[in-house]
Amino acid sequence: METYNVFKDLAIIIVFAKLFGILARRCKAPQVVGEIIAGLLIGPSVLGLVQQSDFLVEMAEVGVVLLMFSAGLETDLKELMKTGPVALLIACAGVFVPLIGGTLLYMGFYGTSPFGSEKFYMAVFMGVIMTATSVSITVQSLKEMGKLKGKVGTTILSAAIIDDVIGIIVLTFVIGFKNPDSNPSGVILSTLLFFLFAFVAGIIVYRIFKKLDEKYPHTQRIPILSLALCFFFAYAAERYFGIADITGAYVAGVVLCSIQDSSYIDQKMEISSYMIFGPIFFASIGFKTSIDHLTGSILLFSAGFVLTALITKIIGCGLMAKICRFSFPDSLKIGVGMMTRGEVALIVAQKGLSVGLLTSEYFTAVILLIIVSSVATPILLKLLYAKNAVEETTA
Repeated sequence: METYNVFKDLAIIIVFAKLFGILARRCKAPQVVGEIIAGLLIGPSVLGLVQQSDFLVEMAEVGVVLLMFSAGLETDLKELMKTGPVALLIACAGVFVPLIGGTLLYMGFYGTSPFGSEKFYMAVFMGVIMTATSVSITVQSLKEMGKLKGKVGTTILSAAIIDDVIGIIVLTFVIGFKNPDSNPSGVILSTLLFFLFAFVAGIIVYRIFKKLDEKYPHTQRIPILSLALCFFFAYAAERYFGIADITGAYVAGVVLCSIQDSSYIDQKMEISSYMIFGPIFFASIGFKTSIDHLTGSILLFSAGFVLTALITKIIGCGLMAKICRFSFPDSLKIGVGMMTRGEVALIVAQKGLSVGLLTSEYFTAVILLIIVSSVATPILLKLLYAKNAVEETTA
């Protein structure tokens, strides 16, 4: 691809994402819904105005990293500490129930197989794909509604971060059983080491930034250094610990969320994220849709896969939230907020393709799950919050 074609692609993405974002808002839906639909429309499956490229993939990755860094900056650390144990329970339920549901779905379509067989591992892997939660779309939706800093928003954020860590560990164990060369215990150690690193480095970084903020308040050097910290934590998480880069970016935001200028940093981050990186990330979800391998049986399985993935997250996370003494409306919001799938599910699916646990025709089901959950979650969250607001007003 010629270098200058990149500018054409960026222009098309930004214009379509903005137009459909405005249209979504006028239809009383969150803006991200319009951006995802815009990506589907201009992507290879429909109009073909924009083709997926390595450059756009990397730009989209920057977009989700910035989004998670912003979520970390907006985190109420005291509330996070308060909801931590509860978030762990919700995350565990949000992994276990979809894992069982996905496994049973595959066996229901293609029959049961003995433990240790290839078919058994493929069935379990379908459940593994369902375990991942992509909180970025939920984060953006909650931010638009001004609900990110509440108890429900903080619990969803905390649970989603823990959910991805547990999901990666489960993935490693499944691959480990299939491939003797894999070392599942190594992932557990790497995860523990990352959070130890984040804790120690976080204390040091926080003290440095606190002094800088006191000496140079409200100056642009603070957001610039903060952005560098975000990228470093994202890099270190992936490169040295095998943890998702979005987890590293979120932790970097949490480290800085208590300094005086955290809102000023977030305001500066929001400019680039809102104008270019965010639209590219959400539109890129639509780009990945392909209908080349769709047959009647695959389409039927895909429909079952999507429904099972959405329902098991709502049941697992929502039921555990209710057990943890959340009200029924808040439990439902947590369950719905945790049902989005995105970049982590894609990473898991691609890993399955590379090790032979997933064949290409089933990848369509994963893409459909990402699109349906990405579009449905913001709409359902908006409806749930609107319903509660009406009930509170009339009460």
